[in-house]
This record gives sequence, C-alpha cells and structure tokens, in this order.
Amino acid sequence: MSGKVSYAVLAFGSFLGMGSDHYPLAWNSLTYDSELGGYLTDVTQEKPKGAPHFADDSEWGWNDPAHTRAIDDYYASAGRSGAPHAGGHL
Repeated sequence: MSGKVSYAVLAFGSFLGMGSDHYPLAWNSLTYDSELGGYLTDVTQEKPKGAPHFADDSEWGWNDPAHTRAIDDYYASAGRSGAPHAGGHL
C-alpha cells in the first residue's frame, strides 16, 4: 500500500439513495477546479456502462489486484489517456 488515493467511486442509478451501482475511476482522471469547488473529469456518463462496478463496498475486494487491474484495463481500452482532463464535473 502506498498511502495515496488511487480511485474515486461514482454512484449511478439510485432512487432516494437506494439501488445504486458504484463505479471506481482512477484518481488521475480527476482534476480539482477551485472555481467550481469540485473535480472535473473527461469520463462521460456513457463510459462507465460496461465498466467494472459493484453494488456496495462489501462486494468489492480493494486489495485484490485483479479488481484494480480490471478498472485500469477497462478505461485504457475505452480511450482513457490517464492524464487529467477537464470535460465534466463531479
């Protein structure tokens, strides 16, 4: 463990906070915008469809290298450059 943040997790598809899916995104895909007071990313709402995801924290093995590799591989194959870029906000 490096002690550094590797992923941010976005939740989609919930109604009143129930039934959402959680999609990990590489931390380096985010850029903090002080004017916005939040993070920007080039990951569109469409990109997570088909991405590795989980329903709740108990389903995801954060210490399993296969899970983190699957996230990194998916976004690399989906055209994710790995460099932060402003395109949307969180």
